[in-house]
Amino acid sequence: MSADPHEAPDRLTDEELSVLDAHWRAANYLAVGQIYLLANPLLTEPLRPEHVKPRLLGHWGTSPGLNLVHTHLNRVIKARDLDALCVWGPGHGGPAVLANSWLEGTYTETYPDITRDAAGMGRLFRQFSFPGGVPSHVAPETPGSIHEGGELGYSLSHAYGAAFDHPDLVVACVIGDGEAETGPLATSWHSNKFLDPVHDGAVLPVLHLNGYKIANPTVLARLPESELDELLRGYGHDPLHVTGDDPAAVHRAMAHAMDTALDRIAAIQRGAREDASGERPRWPMIVLRTPKGWTGPAEVDGKPVENTWRAHQVPLSAVRDNPDHLRQLESWLRSYRPEELFDEDGAPRPAVLRGVPEGPRRLGATPYANGGLLLRELPLPPLDKYAVAVDKPGTALHEPTRVLGDVLRDVMAATADRRDFRLVGPDETASNRLQAVYAASGKAWQEETLDVDEDLDPHGRVMEILSEHTCQGWLEGYLLTGRHGLFSCYEAFVHIVDSMVNQHIKWLRVTRRLPWRAPIASLNYLLTSHVWRQDHNGFSHQDPGFVDHILNKSPEAVRVYLPPDANTLLSVADHALRSRDYVNVIVAGKQPCYDWLTMDEARTHCARGAGIWEWAGTEDGSREPDVVLASAGDVPTQEVLAAAQLLRHHLPELAVRVVNVVDIARLLPSGEHPHGMSDFEYDGLFTADKPVIFAYHGYPWLIHRLAYRRNGHHHLHVRGYKEIGTTTTPFDMVLGNDMDRYRLVMDVIDRVPGLVVRAAAVRQRMEDVRLRHHAYIREHGVDLPEVADWSWEG
Repeated sequence: MSADPHEAPDRLTDEELSVLDAHWRAANYLAVGQIYLLANPLLTEPLRPEHVKPRLLGHWGTSPGLNLVHTHLNRVIKARDLDALCVWGPGHGGPAVLANSWLEGTYTETYPDITRDAAGMGRLFRQFSFPGGVPSHVAPETPGSIHEGGELGYSLSHAYGAAFDHPDLVVACVIGDGEAETGPLATSWHSNKFLDPVHDGAVLPVLHLNGYKIANPTVLARLPESELDELLRGYGHDPLHVTGDDPAAVHRAMAHAMDTALDRIAAIQRGAREDASGERPRWPMIVLRTPKGWTGPAEVDGKPVENTWRAHQVPLSAVRDNPDHLRQLESWLRSYRPEELFDEDGAPRPAVLRGVPEGPRRLGATPYANGGLLLRELPLPPLDKYAVAVDKPGTALHEPTRVLGDVLRDVMAATADRRDFRLVGPDETASNRLQAVYAASGKAWQEETLDVDEDLDPHGRVMEILSEHTCQGWLEGYLLTGRHGLFSCYEAFVHIVDSMVNQHIKWLRVTRRLPWRAPIASLNYLLTSHVWRQDHNGFSHQDPGFVDHILNKSPEAVRVYLPPDANTLLSVADHALRSRDYVNVIVAGKQPCYDWLTMDEARTHCARGAGIWEWAGTEDGSREPDVVLASAGDVPTQEVLAAAQLLRHHLPELAVRVVNVVDIARLLPSGEHPHGMSDFEYDGLFTADKPVIFAYHGYPWLIHRLAYRRNGHHHLHVRGYKEIGTTTTPFDMVLGNDMDRYRLVMDVIDRVPGLVVRAAAVRQRMEDVRLRHHAYIREHGVDLPEVADWSWEG
């Protein structure tokens, strides 16, 4: 659809056009003022160099287009009484969204010192990209935002996550054409194949093509319109085009496009909800083509600026030093006719605000953008119903994630009516042994279904797409708008979302300091199919480093748990699903694993985070232990207990303490992490001077890093994954990385004073078994019977 008003039905009266244009000009004025002005916000005197900020930071190029979208969303929200949310994708569009928030009054309600008058306008301008102020992108501090603009690619998946299970919500999503070049954004177009028009809201993508990134043209903006249409239709959308640079014509065309899109959305939802239409709809979207830096300087220093990449950031860069730049800036600001837009006190005039919605209908005030206000407690069942019986440690086997799957099934069933819990993952729910959830909810799917398919459901709340980026974006959007969820993923491939989780952790850290932001449900990861049981898939599937990545982040927001068996996994998962404002990482196996603790013991142990397993050691309390065997993770725990059993048999006089760590942050000092131990606690658990042989699930140097300031650190010896991987047997994986039970016994002998000579024969036997194992697996293809058939005999 063209921007020529003669080619589209005119839905605006001249008065409505005047109201839209006044609001848009006001927002543009405020956006420019934020980038440039330190004083004289209303230009009540001629502009002087000292009125301009000494450091000019910000992004003008995208702001006029964002202001246009915001202005037109105001119109349709007010006219249709819509529940609406907008996700602002262009990275540094902060000036526009802040301007609109100030105009509608939500910014002043949130930050009372930024009043809607000249003084408040001056503070709004001064704080932007200024020390002690606010960022240049849409951020947690921005009312109405759920999307951090600091990194590109996630706006559309966030928008769909917000729309899931919010049937009355319309989520507009502005996608910058630079952002549209990213892999995560390209994949997230397919989210419409998972959107249920019966139970979900709608997403209205607005692809904003202003032609340029920071220094280059953008791919989609240079495609011929017919080719772009083919692409977008191939993604399942019905594009409406708004193109032009004449404000009046663009306003009329944008109003027509917005009304057409919302009419079609209403018809789709009505058909699905009333007539049970079973076909996947073709959802509308808007392609908005306007010049980059629209209404800004056309030319600076003899070079074109508007509609070029030079408009991306600060078009006039030497305003304090160059009189021509200063004159251009003043002319630019006065071109919006601020005297028509703001009264003598600096307040927006009634004509500017006539189209703005009221109360929570305003985009900056919608509760959907402050999801903690909508959050309800998750109905978690009592764990004893699912606990595995443990009459004796280490004699029975269960698949921990399969046991957890029963809990998740019942949580899914308990939320069937309220629809505020989702399980997401990249095609791995059943692979990760969580398929019990299908008894309560199938997999969301709006495409064709064949007879051979299983568990597909157009109304399902299990989300599977082979894109970790999209899974992460969906779940973030879902949590940020007041719901609960869990992300299940193969351990090695969760790294794909490293930078996405960075942004979410930063978001949580900032929102914790904003009293107006209500706490949201935590982002919970279940990492399974982990490094030690990827022996069949080989080296490419073996990487336990996500934990290292997470523990580098803000301690107040991150938690990492390594439950050693089924009951501890139940306890940890229950805690994580009840928590708020954290990123919880749970690493647990899906393969058969020995049960060590009863449910009551598991609760106590998980509450401690780390503790002594008295039944596994040989210390009698009359003296300090000779050595501490410690573990974190399911396979390391089994190897430590097998080593303890060997020591009990071969060196019965040795006083061995066995320590298990569930909460890995417990190893940090208490001053470094809220879950950290004091030095007294740490020394009491690990001793201050005895050898500690630590078998750890991941890279061994992480444990050294966490404990480097502790007493006895020079006595700490850590075994873990050393990037030795291949397709082999399960035990060969641990042996290849020197974390096997025999190597651990050898470590004890090497490090406990007096044992090197006295226990030389025992050490030799351990080495002989390792050599025998190597030959055995190459002949038989399976582990030694004494390993494969091992059980705890203590």
